[in-house]
Amino acid sequence: MTRSYGARFPRSSVFTALLLTVGCSCSPAKSQPNSSLPTASATATGAVSQASDPKDDLPELPRDPREGILSEAAESLLGKEHVLRKPIDESVSREAFPKYIESLDGAKLLFLQSDVDALARVGEKSMGDELKEGDLVLARKGSALVQERRKLVSKVVADILSKPFDFSVKESLETDPKKREFCKTEKDLEDRWREELKLQALERLEQMQEVLDAKNKPPKDTKKDVDPEEQKKRDAATARALAEIPATPEAREEKVRKDLATRYQARFTRLLAPERLEPADKFINAINAVYDPHTEYMPPAEKADFDIAISGTLEGIGAALGEQDHFVVVSDLIPGGASWQQGRLEAGDLIVAVAQQDKDPVDVTDMPLEKVVGMIRGPKGTVVTLTVKKPDGHMESIAITRDVIHVEATYARGALLKMPAKNGKKRALVGYIYLPGFYGEIGSKPQPGERNATEDVRALLTELQKKGATSIILDLRGDGGGILSHARDIAGLFIKEGPVVQTRDAAGEIEVLSDKDPSVTYSGNVVVMVDRFSASAAEILAGALQDYERAVIVGTSPTHGKGTVQAVVDLDRIRKGVGDPLGVYKITTQEYFRVSGGSTQLKGVTPDVLMPDPSAFIDSGEATLFHPIPWTSIKPAPFAKVDHKWKAADLAAASKARTDANAELSKVSAFSKAMKARRDRTLEPLDKAGFEAERAGDKAALDATDPKLKEQKPLMDVEVIADAKELAAPTDKKLAKRLDAWKDDLAKDPWVDESVNVLEDMAAAH
Repeated sequence: MTRSYGARFPRSSVFTALLLTVGCSCSPAKSQPNSSLPTASATATGAVSQASDPKDDLPELPRDPREGILSEAAESLLGKEHVLRKPIDESVSREAFPKYIESLDGAKLLFLQSDVDALARVGEKSMGDELKEGDLVLARKGSALVQERRKLVSKVVADILSKPFDFSVKESLETDPKKREFCKTEKDLEDRWREELKLQALERLEQMQEVLDAKNKPPKDTKKDVDPEEQKKRDAATARALAEIPATPEAREEKVRKDLATRYQARFTRLLAPERLEPADKFINAINAVYDPHTEYMPPAEKADFDIAISGTLEGIGAALGEQDHFVVVSDLIPGGASWQQGRLEAGDLIVAVAQQDKDPVDVTDMPLEKVVGMIRGPKGTVVTLTVKKPDGHMESIAITRDVIHVEATYARGALLKMPAKNGKKRALVGYIYLPGFYGEIGSKPQPGERNATEDVRALLTELQKKGATSIILDLRGDGGGILSHARDIAGLFIKEGPVVQTRDAAGEIEVLSDKDPSVTYSGNVVVMVDRFSASAAEILAGALQDYERAVIVGTSPTHGKGTVQAVVDLDRIRKGVGDPLGVYKITTQEYFRVSGGSTQLKGVTPDVLMPDPSAFIDSGEATLFHPIPWTSIKPAPFAKVDHKWKAADLAAASKARTDANAELSKVSAFSKAMKARRDRTLEPLDKAGFEAERAGDKAALDATDPKLKEQKPLMDVEVIADAKELAAPTDKKLAKRLDAWKDDLAKDPWVDESVNVLEDMAAAH
């Protein structure tokens, strides 16, 4: 998930015309995929020309006219606006080069070591010089070499999959690319691909066997009414899956190979040539990574996704798309969206062609996913016609009028928690607010009907109090951040006037962002829930409420630990008239600090009350990223703590006693240890007997420790609090079902249940 976040941009460079300002992001800069593996990627045609440099015989892609503009932007922003103001010198080039190679072939399934050496001779020491000159030779040669190698590897893959695998041979594959070297010879690379494909075949055969085994098992007694229409679809899907599984092991192995061959042929075709800005994109972001994990250049397609993530809205048909062999497939429909309301487009439909209003359809078979998405998105009120292939094989043309889609999953949601009696005594009602991000429009005043995090939380707090809630849980688990001003403003809903966060820029100037509204929306007891994925603006809010002692922070681990602020430069608005779009540059311009003076950078926010961590096996957090900015501190800002009677140490001790005695939560730690052991074992057996024995052992270990929380009885009754059209007494069965699933998960959440216990301890303190 890539998010970006609000702060003012310094005005010390040629880029003073910045029009989008944001700050704080939880996620690292654009994660570099194992791009040698055929995965979804934007591509475009581009001829390969031979390099003119006599020092090497590497191919080279044509130079995009925008390359120089992007280079100029990167040099100026990194040199003058980045909070570190680190010079772009040879040391930067040396550190950036391995990141660049990783972006081209992170899985080490394309290049030989000789290819890496050849690229190193071109630009290992001179990436910074190429950037300053605006001539990214290494970028064009690297991307051209990737295309050349893909053509070779595609033939190798097709040849391997044309012959049966021998699953009796005892051999193994190291699956962690960081633990393996680049292959020395083409034969070594062929062997690596044979092992990769053999493992994938074993995994698919295992999935087939699971379907066959499930056929002979009695159905589970769910004790719930199942929608007949939904059950009909499930039964049909199961029947199709069974029908596609051949009767004999030999036939199943052959089918698996044919399916893999189709998949790889389609994906290699999609990756036949890079999108025109991809070479510069990968090159510039490798240099960005040396500065910090959150500075990144986002080309136009990614800018569109960024805008959707931060605002929670888009203009289009309201469908989530994915890839399925040669086609783009509808994977889901967004509740309330144009497709949802029209009712003809369905999950599982394959999109064959796209036609704009009053224009002929364009075949999109084998077209990159991002390009198809771009064709389908469009302004509200316009019509797009999709030619789709239905699961039963018939073709259908569906005309859909685009509309503004509100992405429901990005918005705050509230509930009233009704706890069962304890020791024969009725318990107080608890308000619950889930905030997945700090969303809203950037750089403009909210328009009527537009959603933003502050007003949504304010409305929920008001409604929950009307319903009788005497305390509040604010759930920031998994909240990756958002617009910085909303972190300040939401803190202001709980405190009177005062500082919320401090920022320091590259010049060392410190600014204090304060809540200047003396009103308080909610004054009762508050618990803020966090986890290792709570980041950025979520950490600002949690840290401020902890410093003021306005709330007790309850969580499963310290938060992510991102203490930096990003500004977003809209390159298209600065360089008008360039022609093709340029995208945006997200750059770290400031560090932020708690009002107590310490940064959340690397350390995060440590909960007052710690509970078992279900994600302890995942390596996450700022400290695990490449080149994080170091932790520092500044002077505290003057602020007054809120009076209260509870003591955090007493609350923590009482909670620990309860969680230690909780059968479900006690299993969480054991399950995490089993998951970590499985994750750390990266050497996979490739003989059938060894593979099945190891998988059986993994399954037994996980089954023995799995708390199976979804199968537990509800811990509380949940009443959804509606502050938005899509949540208010939904008449749509699909949306109602989603809300029921959310309520069911919430009702069984032991961490929420324990947070209620903490609130009751707070109320009982004297």
